Amino acid sequence: MKHIVVTIPAEERHKRYLEEKGKDCVFRYIPAGKVTEEDLKDAQIILGNVPASLLSHTDRLEWLQLNSAGADQYCRPGILKPGTILTNATGAYGLAVSEYMVAVSFNLQNKLYQYYASQQNHRWEDHGKVTSVFGSVTLVVGLGDIGSEYAKRMKALGSYTIGLRRTAGEKPDYLDELYTTERLEDLLPKADFVALSLPSTPETVHIMDERRMRMMKPGAFLINAGRGNAIDTDGLCRVLQDGHLGGCAVDVTDPEPLPLDHPLWDAPRMLITPHISGQYHLPETFERIVRIFGENLEAYLSGNREKMRNQVNFQTGYRRK
Repeated sequence: MKHIVVTIPAEERHKRYLEEKGKDCVFRYIPAGKVTEEDLKDAQIILGNVPASLLSHTDRLEWLQLNSAGADQYCRPGILKPGTILTNATGAYGLAVSEYMVAVSFNLQNKLYQYYASQQNHRWEDHGKVTSVFGSVTLVVGLGDIGSEYAKRMKALGSYTIGLRRTAGEKPDYLDELYTTERLEDLLPKADFVALSLPSTPETVHIMDERRMRMMKPGAFLINAGRGNAIDTDGLCRVLQDGHLGGCAVDVTDPEPLPLDHPLWDAPRMLITPHISGQYHLPETFERIVRIFGENLEAYLSGNREKMRNQVNFQTGYRRK
């Protein structure tokens, strides 16, 4: 009999689904914001994100299933004991976040943010020429669920899509070209859109520093929906101030939350949203998370742990194949 703590806001139908998958288990449902170290003391399985600081004394923990795609805070030394299984929710967020990325791509290139500012000021004014997704080049850096879904949508809209990933692999149909991240600097000058959907690892911190942003095509657009520290924020402010980029949209920032007095708020051609493209704003995202939980729980309890989806090597921060 496994003791399971569930911290996601499950409705009764979700609870029935999970309990059907874990018939002989003891379930406790505790909101993530209220969970304590005492609540986790006997937990063998945790379904949902909890503060990493509470995990150091979970001596019985066998498996942590996250409700996020990002797992970096749980990959720090000393958080999880060796042998603990860590799985994330990759596959749940691709729909919502990729559609957000498409939305801000259109917003930037059609200058809709400028027209909204004109509307707020009751000014009837023309902001000049725009560009099109059709015939553009999109460089997607990070081809997990989110990056792949964005590439599919941009390809369908008529963009020439190039993908970069950490390791080599077979090129999918929704990409016109596929390379490893070592080719980033070769490809930056070719892209009209550079989209980041990367985890936070030592290799991805400031992968877009000021030097690389200045290697982008003049007038190109930069989009970040992965981790805020993939972009050098101070460098981004300077690159936007001197007009090199056509614009930038970020759903994640470094630091986060962005301080009230940070210059990025007032940078020209800048769209900022407060890490909302994922979460549970799209109801289907939550449904997908619950299904991942249930499928993994069934595999775990049946002893088919190699079939569990989204296992993360918490020594490297990368999802296992």
